[in-house]
Amino acid sequence: MLHEILLALVGYTGDLIIDEREHNKSLGICLSPDAPIPDQRSFKLASDISFIDPSERDLIEKLITLGFYYRELDRFATKSRNLSWIRSADVSPLNRASELSNSKNRKPSVYRRAIANGLVEMLSVYKSTVLQIEQKLLSETMPILTSVAQGLNKFFVILPPLYELILEIERDDIRGGQLLNLLHKRCHCGVPELQACIQRLLWHGHQVLYNQLSSWMVYGILQDQHGEFFIRRQEDQDMEYGSSIPDTSEKLARLSTDDTSLTDWHLGFHIFLDMLPEYIHMRVAESILFAGKAIRVLRNPSPSIQFQDTLYNQQTKKGSQKLQGSAGGVPFQREPFLDVKKIGEELLPISEADKIETMLLDLKESSEFHKRSFECSVDSIRAIAASHLWQLVVVRADLNGHLKALKDYFLLAKGDFFQCFLEESRQLMRLPPRQSTAEADLMVPFQLAAIKTISEEDKYFSRVSLQMPSFGITLKSSQRDLPKTKAFADGSSETSLGGWDGIALEYSVDWPLQLFFTQEVLSKYCRIFQYLLRLKRTQMELEKSWASVMHQDHTDFAKHRNDQMNCSISQLRRQRFRPMWRVREHMAFLIRNLQFYIQVDVIESQWNVLQSHIQDSHDFTELVGFHQEYLSALISQSFLDIGSVSRILDSIMTLCLQFCWNIENQESSQNTSELEHITEEFNKKSNSLYTILRSSRLAGSQRAPFLRRFLLRMNFNSFFEATARGVLNVVRPRPSLPVLSQP
Repeated sequence: MLHEILLALVGYTGDLIIDEREHNKSLGICLSPDAPIPDQRSFKLASDISFIDPSERDLIEKLITLGFYYRELDRFATKSRNLSWIRSADVSPLNRASELSNSKNRKPSVYRRAIANGLVEMLSVYKSTVLQIEQKLLSETMPILTSVAQGLNKFFVILPPLYELILEIERDDIRGGQLLNLLHKRCHCGVPELQACIQRLLWHGHQVLYNQLSSWMVYGILQDQHGEFFIRRQEDQDMEYGSSIPDTSEKLARLSTDDTSLTDWHLGFHIFLDMLPEYIHMRVAESILFAGKAIRVLRNPSPSIQFQDTLYNQQTKKGSQKLQGSAGGVPFQREPFLDVKKIGEELLPISEADKIETMLLDLKESSEFHKRSFECSVDSIRAIAASHLWQLVVVRADLNGHLKALKDYFLLAKGDFFQCFLEESRQLMRLPPRQSTAEADLMVPFQLAAIKTISEEDKYFSRVSLQMPSFGITLKSSQRDLPKTKAFADGSSETSLGGWDGIALEYSVDWPLQLFFTQEVLSKYCRIFQYLLRLKRTQMELEKSWASVMHQDHTDFAKHRNDQMNCSISQLRRQRFRPMWRVREHMAFLIRNLQFYIQVDVIESQWNVLQSHIQDSHDFTELVGFHQEYLSALISQSFLDIGSVSRILDSIMTLCLQFCWNIENQESSQNTSELEHITEEFNKKSNSLYTILRSSRLAGSQRAPFLRRFLLRMNFNSFFEATARGVLNVVRPRPSLPVLSQP
């Protein structure tokens, strides 16, 4: 009988100790599916045994429940450690079909297999204890049942909770990071023996996690066949939530690059929150995601960077290679394609990869999971990846040179070039743009301005091209999808001449700068450019109108100075134009101060801040953040993100242009009503602008630290303040412009 009990303790029943569940099946008793049989202990002492005392029966039934728990845990471990899904590729088609049908409803899980390995360790300890008890019983002349209970007493607090654990795992299909999260919660208990067992199971689960982290953060490879890691490919999420493949393809196409590393960087991977354990903070998960993506980029350099490195080496050795013949050119051209691995090792040295692997190995070998040590190691790995990515983007790819080029062309730092371009295209822009030839028409003044002002040493200008987004054709074949920005000038449709406000710039960016200059970043640059170009065009038109009319006035005076009648007409004309020149001066004063404020107080000051950050930082992610702050400051301090202010500024620039064109057409028209209307609207808009900008919400905030300087320049003699107060309190009469009577 003792041997029957010992066999039952390791999961084998017989005539004395039966499995009630199997016994009912043999008798043909079918239970309802809702019956909680799986949660009940089905090992029972046979009911027809009458020679056992009730106290001994209770003790035996209590002991054999351990055998039931052992059997169920062993079944779970055997099922979870089943590798038939791996061997199915090597078996015959019939056996493979049967294997697939058996495992159709069961997803493989490396985490469950790891937990099963831990359970096997614990069950082996239990089994060895049973064998020791057997040896002890065989050596005794009078074996007693209490010695069995005494030897297995510690397992009564271990096996039942483990059985409940596997029931929950199978019932809720818990896998991957969710399984780690469950084990981490179960570790917090008041039973030291059980806590040690759960921690051991968690240790086995963390071995899989550390293997996946090593693959991801050392080699940039996502090793996750069954979707259990908290980092996933984007297409996996799209397929899981039913997203269409064309949508994903459209996202990837926006990158306009053939480099898979850039595709992976922008849209390739994401954090899958369902598999992220709760004890791993989101910030840490984002650091892991970034580190893996950075390692992928560093280990898989684009052929373009290899070719650039080769050209750089050729230029540095140009003096020593001048006498070499064409025979030396063949291996030189093949070198970029033969040294892919060498370039990758330069971007991420083997010593650095070994350092990352050592940190993860130390975590893996630790007997317990220490959150602080884990986070410190992840931060260190992320810092290593960010530093080498910074070296790639800032040093090798000349980030600062490209930032300077974007400042020169998108922020109009090369004022001579754009002044020349606007002068060359002035007559063209006075006519409405033709849809069929607008881009080609702009090509001529653009190239003329480049010839006059851009030197041959400027290696960045070749990356710049002009385009008209509203017409959809670029002047230069480059990234077709760059200017997704719409016409940001809200008042551009108020006049037929406003179509030229859609002029935009395109900047061609090579690998790996697409990691830094994303689509969103280039769109922001394009938005600022359109605003600044319109402002400069308005300022130029105000100056040209003054110069043109003054030249005409001086010509008339020189021609008719001896003619008394014509001389008096010239004086009357001056008297008639005097109020208009006051209005023009007010317009030019406002536009000049606004332009000075944006170019000096905003752009130059923020550029200096960005440059100091670039010099002090050696972290790619910090640099991206500083550049985003730089662009956000340009947009906010230029009031482009305040709809009311930007609309007023657009209206003011439109009124200024209309005023200039009407002034120059006054020779053929004596009607001043339109000029009066423009003057009245400008006064309203300019006073409204001053009122909004001097409000405490803007002038007293930190979003525009130099706004008070701009307001001081505008209101140096309190003129704007007085007129603004007058607009708010009283209705101002229309200014009257004297009309020259016909002689």
